[in-house]
Amino acid sequence: MSTDVKDKEIKDAKPVSSKIKDTQKMIAEVLDAYPEKSKKDRSKHLAANDPTGQCSSCQVKSNVKSRPGVMTVRGCAYAGAKGVVWGPVKDQITVSHGPVGCGQYSWWSRRNYYNGQTGIDTFGTMHITTDFQEKDIVYGGDKGLDAALKELKGLFPLGRGIGILSECPVGLIGDDIEAVSKRVAKEMGIPIVPVRCEGFRGVSQSLGHHIANDTIRDYVLGKGTLAKSTPYDVNLIGDYNIGGDAWASRKILEEMGLRVISQYTGDSTINEIGIATKAKLNLIHCYRSMNYICRHMEETYGIPWMEFNFFGPTKIYDSIRKIAAKFDETIQKNAEAVIAKYKPLMDLVVEQYKAKLEGKKVMLYVGGLRPRHTIGAYEDLGMEVVASGYEFGHSDDYKRTYPDMKEGAVIMDDATLYELEEFTRRLKPDMVGSGIKEKYSYHKLGVPFRQMHSWDYSGPYHGFDGFPVFARDMDMTVNSPTWSLIRRKK
Repeated sequence: MSTDVKDKEIKDAKPVSSKIKDTQKMIAEVLDAYPEKSKKDRSKHLAANDPTGQCSSCQVKSNVKSRPGVMTVRGCAYAGAKGVVWGPVKDQITVSHGPVGCGQYSWWSRRNYYNGQTGIDTFGTMHITTDFQEKDIVYGGDKGLDAALKELKGLFPLGRGIGILSECPVGLIGDDIEAVSKRVAKEMGIPIVPVRCEGFRGVSQSLGHHIANDTIRDYVLGKGTLAKSTPYDVNLIGDYNIGGDAWASRKILEEMGLRVISQYTGDSTINEIGIATKAKLNLIHCYRSMNYICRHMEETYGIPWMEFNFFGPTKIYDSIRKIAAKFDETIQKNAEAVIAKYKPLMDLVVEQYKAKLEGKKVMLYVGGLRPRHTIGAYEDLGMEVVASGYEFGHSDDYKRTYPDMKEGAVIMDDATLYELEEFTRRLKPDMVGSGIKEKYSYHKLGVPFRQMHSWDYSGPYHGFDGFPVFARDMDMTVNSPTWSLIRRKK
């Protein structure tokens, strides 16, 4: 056992269990490949899980800069603002202001479904960039941005707003996108939202979420029109409708008797975001990306908020009852009726797939909420999550994760591909759930893999509609005969 592990034990307030000791030893072995300075740094980001939270050495450090020379799969602030928060707003024309390299990302890499006619009244999947050239870097891009905004208004008259998302060079040369936005918005009579989300800001895409939330607060929130309010109005926050997830979640809420007046931001409109202040309760799915706006609405408008989890029947039932408890007996009765309606189907799905998946081990490494929210769904199928971690999690994400993980499971923050591969070799999971950046590495390793950022072109996974799809996809992943044709690397 390494000296670092022994030192950690000394600091602990209670005796460390054998499961935790074994995992700590394994982590120390993985870290031995690093130079001393990198080893010391990375040891703070890897830990053996203690569900009780009493083991001080089992807490991971998070939301700090990645060490230079150590590869990371993180995104940038621009990705967080564009790809997550603002991009899915369907009737806003979102402009990537800067060179086409980052603008390519606006040609959509996520599967945020929406209703509408693309290019007419919805614009989510369109590729719009100001295409910065060298002369723009030298002389500034203000004039080009002004011309682009006016051109877009002519091309897409049904656009209800325009978002300007700045890339790194814009921040470096100091383009005044706020001044341009203010002037052109007054001329055109539509909201134009400048989002200072240059990629070099912060340590990951997480700051991009925060910046985007702040622009929602400053430019759109409270400015929408709602004909009539009801006591059952709620907002569905932090659901980006990947593969139709928000629609599946919304269906449950509406069957309970609640009215979803705003979706943030999958399949949402500018007006929906504007009327969010009229809701009686904010229901947040992706805590990491949208807790900021929920806190603001609570402080400013007195709207309470709560997290919910619609992955897998156990968490769905629990969330439905907790949501219903915030309302009157009518909603509570409806909630029980909804559970009773779908429970036979959920039991049938579990019965069908548990026999094929029980005892299988899963390793997760995802952004946002999924490293913890999907644990219950896997466990409903009899699977065990042996490791989990976040690309850009904060300490409050991990505090919410520890109780859901088994003792001794590996907790990873901002893991490198080397660490992911080494933990895979040692833990021998039957399946890995991670992102597109890791997918093909695992294919080469011969390890069954599921893309858990955007469901690998499947979905939905949320709600009663999503769980049968989730169970089917996990079965296809783990039990595909394809893997028998690939020699798994040891």
